[in-house]
Amino acid sequence: MAAFTIPDTQKAWVIVRKGVPARALKLDDKYPVAKKLAKGEVLVRVQAAAFNPISYKMIGLLPNFVMRRPHVAEHDFAGVIVDANGTDLQKGQEVYGWIPIPTQFLSRQGALCEYARVPAQLMLPKPPNVKTTEAAGLGLVGATAYHALFQSAKLEPGQSIFVNGGSTAVGIVAIQMAKALGCTVGASASGKKEEFLRGLGVDRFVDYTKGPVYEQLAKDPPTPKYHVFLEAVGTADPLFYTCSGAYLAPGGTFVTVGPQPSTSGGYVGIAKLMLAIMTPRFLGGVKASWKLISVSNRPDEFQQLGKYVTNGKVKGVVDSVFAFEDVLKAYERVMEGRSTGKVVVRVDPSVE
Repeated sequence: MAAFTIPDTQKAWVIVRKGVPARALKLDDKYPVAKKLAKGEVLVRVQAAAFNPISYKMIGLLPNFVMRRPHVAEHDFAGVIVDANGTDLQKGQEVYGWIPIPTQFLSRQGALCEYARVPAQLMLPKPPNVKTTEAAGLGLVGATAYHALFQSAKLEPGQSIFVNGGSTAVGIVAIQMAKALGCTVGASASGKKEEFLRGLGVDRFVDYTKGPVYEQLAKDPPTPKYHVFLEAVGTADPLFYTCSGAYLAPGGTFVTVGPQPSTSGGYVGIAKLMLAIMTPRFLGGVKASWKLISVSNRPDEFQQLGKYVTNGKVKGVVDSVFAFEDVLKAYERVMEGRSTGKVVVRVDPSVE
């Protein structure tokens, strides 16, 4: 068998300007492969990449000088190590991981390409029983869900949790982690997704199309009340917090993931939440702590996510899979806001 040679150039989807993906991205078939690696970095042959809603919103929100464009798009990937560069990983090893925004700023490296230069601490060995397309979408959402539940909310075995946005990518992972811990889980989504969420182990389902979720919970509060409320949609609607006394136990924790910058109620919602939190309890303030989280590189937590994936407690859920040439169609699917799980692109058309 002939020795494998890393090419000098590759195909990559590059963000070149602010705007919608169809205007802002171009497919560059001569994009350079970053063969010169810093200490701790490896080179990965990307087999599949996954999308995150925050990505297309950032593309349309911020100008080039802020985002240090041009750079390769997206963050989540799965692939094979082609240069281990003296790290603990091995050449030929299958891995999955993610590229945080600060790392992307510095390296101009993203996941929608054939070869990615990535710090080794941002990836994990892919278990052989996990499909590449499933693993591709676990990095960012897995790290987010783990931090939200175990570092921010301090979720403990046997407690109860409500996930607003149970069919979001973060919500799906959070539900699986909570069930693995033996927790009682409530979740919201549209009625079309109830069967799917029940299949993940959701004990109580709330259909948001039948009225505001906080009103439905307040009218029929759980017994006992939830210890944790995870707001996984990213809207930061302050009414979820200010009404939480009806369904969140005293001393409970309200955790918001986000906010999504172009979603209604995002940053404005955060400001309103801060005002609600500063209201003294004797004036009707809520008896619950509130935490806003954003994902960042935490290697110890990422390793813990890997244990959940390896033992089968957390599985990647794939909404749809597109060819590498159809990245713009994949973005259209993400922008519809109806996907259940991750939208994935096969960079290598032969992988599952």
